[in-house]
Amino acid sequence: MSNKNKKFSDLSSLGGLVYSTNSDAMKDLENKANDEEYTPDPSEQTLRVWIEKKHRGGKTVTIVRDFEGSDQELADLAKTLKNKCGTGGSAKDGEIILQGSIADKVVALLKDMGYNVKRAGG
Repeated sequence: MSNKNKKFSDLSSLGGLVYSTNSDAMKDLENKANDEEYTPDPSEQTLRVWIEKKHRGGKTVTIVRDFEGSDQELADLAKTLKNKCGTGGSAKDGEIILQGSIADKVVALLKDMGYNVKRAGG
């Protein structure tokens, strides 16, 4: 989603601005929004990995949650994991969904990449 079409969830995300006759006011807000796209280093993130079978038609999937960063970086991490695990999957709604029960392999790969990883549930 481009910042031009960015939806603000509440008034606090506007930085206190409610109305302005200044034509540059939105440009300033867009620049602030670009600065907020900061992604912490892998060593500063703790990802949770678990296996889930519910609501998936009986198929088992491995889920990685709590990634902090842009949607593009999430998609890049998902692509890397899919390639190294030799499986399919997707990245959506802030989580990576990988086909199969491969949580142990995913935990090892994420640790090798420098992430802090917790094996949760399943």
